[in-house]
Order: sequence, then C-alpha cells, then structure tokens
Amino acid sequence: MEDGDQVIKKFMYMNRKAPYGTIYAWESLEVVLIAAAFDQDISLVFADDGVYQLMKDQNTEEVGMKNFSKTYSALGDYDIKKIYIEQESLEERGLSLEDLQGLKYEDEDDDWAEKDSIILVSRAELAKVIDEQDVVFSF
Repeated sequence: MEDGDQVIKKFMYMNRKAPYGTIYAWESLEVVLIAAAFDQDISLVFADDGVYQLMKDQNTEEVGMKNFSKTYSALGDYDIKKIYIEQESLEERGLSLEDLQGLKYEDEDDDWAEKDSIILVSRAELAKVIDEQDVVFSF
C-alpha cells in the first residue's frame, strides 16, 4: 500500500435491544452516524428486540424518553445503504416489513434514484453476511 491509500473496512453494527428502556439503541445510532463520517463500509443489523427500533409511529410519551426513531430516516444521507432485518425476529414478534419505517437512499450511480436500504434476510443468510465483515459491534 502506498502512502495516502485508505483502507476501507467493513463495519457491522448489530442492534438487538428494544429502542427504549436502555441506552443501547440510542448509542448505536450515534456511533453509526459518527463512523459514517469516516468513509467506512457500514452495515446495520436489526435482530431480536432490535427490530422494534425501526417501528413506525413510535410514541415515547409514557416512558419519558426522547423519541429518536425519525433519525433512522437520515441514514441514507450518511451513505448507509445496507440495513439488514432478520426475518425470524420479525416473525417471532408478529411483525412484518410493513410495520417498519421505509428507509431509503439516493443512488448516485443511477441518476440519484431513491432505493430501499432494508434487506430482509434469514438467520442463515445473516450469519454469512456477518462472516464477511472486518469488525462487528453488538448493541
């Protein structure tokens, strides 16, 4: 490698906790947005109770916490295009993709066409994607 060459690593952030009641979901989102500023190849995973983080129409009034769910819609602006949702986690909670926010990004290689960021995968498929990462963070 020559001086000035940049090594881009694959970073995966796994979200397994419910959005409220702990600080894990909020901290994960903050870390992801900061990391995106450093031109890394970033993927997000939402599995187990983490799938609740992307639910539509969240209301946090009764838990007394700030509702940060709308911040996920900005992920595409940070060039975060790979958001994996574990299918079994949705099914085990009686949810479907229609219950989640629609997350999009603009594809500069396709005349800025708006495209889906969410990739629905099985547990087996997710295991393969995890194996391809250089670094995996779990929240």
